[in-house]
Amino acid sequence: MNEQDIHRINELYHKSQNEGLTPEEKIEQAQLRNAYIQAIRQNMRGTLNNVSVMNPDGTVTDLADVSKKNQKS
Repeated sequence: MNEQDIHRINELYHKSQNEGLTPEEKIEQAQLRNAYIQAIRQNMRGTLNNVSVMNPDGTVTDLADVSKKNQKS
């Protein structure tokens, strides 16, 4: 997701509020929004994979390890 895509999402949003979108623009808007959500999810996953949690018993658990265990189950 680059700056132009985000600008286009905003452009389409403002146009939809003012005058409405054509069917092609609605499809484009949906595709851009889906790509944006995927980018956010990937960024969040990357951030959480670098987070460690200290447990009450003093041990440290990496969230990346927890995520891998949950994916195997």
